[in-house]
Amino acid sequence: MGCLLWVILVVGVLPDSGHSMTEDERNNIEVYQRLAPGVVNITSTVLERDFFFNAVPREGAGSGSIIDLAGHILTNHHVIEDARKLEVTLANGKRYPAKLIGSDPDTDVAVLKIDAKRSDLTVIPMGDSDNLKVGQKVLAIGNPFGLGQTLTTGVISSLGRTLKATSGILVEDIIQTDASINPGNSGGPLIDSSGKMIGINTAIFSPTGANVGIGFAIPIDTAKTVIGELIDRGYYAYPWMGASLLTLTRDLAESLKLPVESGAMVLEVVPRGPMEKAGIRGGNARAQVGNTIITVGGDVIVRVDGEAVTSAHGLIRKIRKHRPGDRVRMEVVHWEGGRETVTVTLGEKPKNPLKR
Repeated sequence: MGCLLWVILVVGVLPDSGHSMTEDERNNIEVYQRLAPGVVNITSTVLERDFFFNAVPREGAGSGSIIDLAGHILTNHHVIEDARKLEVTLANGKRYPAKLIGSDPDTDVAVLKIDAKRSDLTVIPMGDSDNLKVGQKVLAIGNPFGLGQTLTTGVISSLGRTLKATSGILVEDIIQTDASINPGNSGGPLIDSSGKMIGINTAIFSPTGANVGIGFAIPIDTAKTVIGELIDRGYYAYPWMGASLLTLTRDLAESLKLPVESGAMVLEVVPRGPMEKAGIRGGNARAQVGNTIITVGGDVIVRVDGEAVTSAHGLIRKIRKHRPGDRVRMEVVHWEGGRETVTVTLGEKPKNPLKR
């Protein structure tokens, strides 16, 4: 009797041979198996100078997403920046030389192209990033440290972050996630649970260089605004005012005895540029304020299309929502006093188009 009872007890604690997966696990597996073939490894070769000033090639690695059956690949600008040679490796191991089609440093977005069979291309569908929620599940697929086809998962930790691009421009509405992103993940897709790309993994915050759970992605809606023009002409045409600006603070306004307390002070206008044509004036003298010498005498822009301007960056942000050729109304306060509303026809930001 005791022996029989012992046997029954042992049988009762035997592990279940068939593990039942959770719904979340099944979702991870389904999304990975469906989309991993559309994530590529990008190898870039740049030339550096050694101690003796000899040109030495150095390789870098990143990730990218196939976005159409023509072979276009979406990645980060910093992944391909200054590259002399680009190579793309598909998930099936096939390698192709890649051509840089277009790049936009201001949004850290670039588009490459490979000539591959359509049957070898898996397209990563694009979603929307306008209605994301903190806590929403996300998946990242990429090639960290050159290790191909790695999946990490997490949630959206925060929204509306600001990140400085390599051009020095602040990119807004950045997605923050705790999904592990490491060197080599840059340019790869951040995906929602339905299997749509909602961002481009671009950077991490880390005091050690390794992942500490703070990663950032460019919103896919930001990328969508530039992809078409990058493919069509190699660059994105930004609106241009033709002026250098300085944020006017209350202390600065008091020091300069200006009739306003905030706005964007025009330091210099480009000859025959949009602002000069509209009658907006730049500075004509130099003054020392504290330990800084600045150009003074220019107009102060206080409103654009009826909206208050409180800083130079705020003005630039408002203008970047427009397109070249748009007409905007600016209310300016003149140095010597008096207000005036003028219409500025925005030009196209000077560029260096890629050789096609």
